[in-house]
Amino acid sequence: MFESVPAALRLTIDGDALAANWRWLRARGGEAACGAAVKADGYGLGARGVVDRLAREGCRDFFVSSWAEAAALGPMPEGVALSVLHGVREADMPAALSGIARPVLNSAEQVARWKAAGGAACDVMIDTGINRLGLRPEEAGVLAGLEIETLMSHLACADEPDHPMNERQLARFRQVRAAIPAKRYSLANSAGICLGKKYAFGVTRPGLALYGGIPVIGHSVQEQGLRPVAAVETEVIQIRQVEAGETVGYGATWQAHHPTKVAILNVGYADGILRQFAEHLPIRVGDQVFGMIGRISMDLIAVDVTDHDHVVITEHDGEGWTSHKRLRTPANVREGDWLTLPLHLPWLSRSTTLSQYELLTTLGHRYQRRWT
Repeated sequence: MFESVPAALRLTIDGDALAANWRWLRARGGEAACGAAVKADGYGLGARGVVDRLAREGCRDFFVSSWAEAAALGPMPEGVALSVLHGVREADMPAALSGIARPVLNSAEQVARWKAAGGAACDVMIDTGINRLGLRPEEAGVLAGLEIETLMSHLACADEPDHPMNERQLARFRQVRAAIPAKRYSLANSAGICLGKKYAFGVTRPGLALYGGIPVIGHSVQEQGLRPVAAVETEVIQIRQVEAGETVGYGATWQAHHPTKVAILNVGYADGILRQFAEHLPIRVGDQVFGMIGRISMDLIAVDVTDHDHVVITEHDGEGWTSHKRLRTPANVREGDWLTLPLHLPWLSRSTTLSQYELLTTLGHRYQRRWT
């Protein structure tokens, strides 16, 4: 019997870039501790790997959505705390009372449930205007007697620095801080950190920016000082010759105008390479760049790897991707070669209208996640 089958699809994660992004966010938060949101399996990159890398860097506060995520994450490194943002249902109480993480209590019902069970230290979410999770400030009386580790709220419009909601929520949270005792206070997510140190309080909770996303609308990569973290690598499973006049893929949407060498890659929309990417995501092998042709399928994409003297290609210019002509050496792409699909989140988001969060969290489970 064989032990395992080698993967033909990899998600390569740059641990140094992740750590550099965390350090940049920590510095922007001033004296506040810098945590990390690792919900949705570390935004699609693998929560266990993210926790281990950032814990070595000095991160001590991590956040997941549910108790199922907390259980899947497993034991935390020594000296590291985990909080569950969605609080406690009745069904969650055995896990919550086991001490694997702290609940973030979001409603009077959850507070009563925690008190009745004799729960120890907890976190609490107070709503200051986003109207998702959290107690209203006027419900604060139910918190009497709780040992609150972190009292937090969540910004609704932090990615728009000039939005008046930011200052309104900041003022409300300052009132909450004055009225409700807790060991620490927390308001800022990735975009909130970029609003300035007055939003940082005791601990920040970045997510998107850790993973290479740009959290503030209209800001460039250079302005934000953040590095891409992930890239897809996929193996060529077939090289085929397509003659002039023949078509490629479902719907026959692409037709060859001349004999074309086509590489078929072992990746598709089931892996988060969505159909909207077709005209926007460059494919790399070494320093050569190629474009997709035809529709993206569930498990396959096609790439034109014909040897031409001059071709229109797409290259990264530090801010986005620009198309132009240049001389290219023969492609020499063969079956078994590995090609790279860089995940430049801000550019893909602008090009496809998908949010950077969607681009990350729709990455599938068929990747071998490989840390470098």
